[in-house]
Amino acid sequence: MPPAPRNDGTAAIDELFGETPGWAGAMGAAQVAGGVAQAIYDLRERHGLTQKGLAARVGTTQSVIARLEDADHEGHSLRMLARIAAAVGERVTIAFSGEAERTVA
Repeated sequence: MPPAPRNDGTAAIDELFGETPGWAGAMGAAQVAGGVAQAIYDLRERHGLTQKGLAARVGTTQSVIARLEDADHEGHSLRMLARIAAAVGERVTIAFSGEAERTVA
């Protein structure tokens, strides 16, 4: 079954660049990085913390938290995600999607 049509502008970009070698992998990586950044932001907001407050609990600096919440940052480590989760009494879960277009190369 083909994926549902998208109306968020990515369909037009895919039409222009979708056949470019490496495009699918780059888009997949960008989606993963953006999703992780959003998850960290949502977690912090859910616990009513500022970046500085979360950083203090994690044992890092506000600038590190800001970088991790940046959708362009692709250097998230599982170790740091686990530290962030533990700092607010939660845990990290990981899921894989069967959608080939979101596969990170």
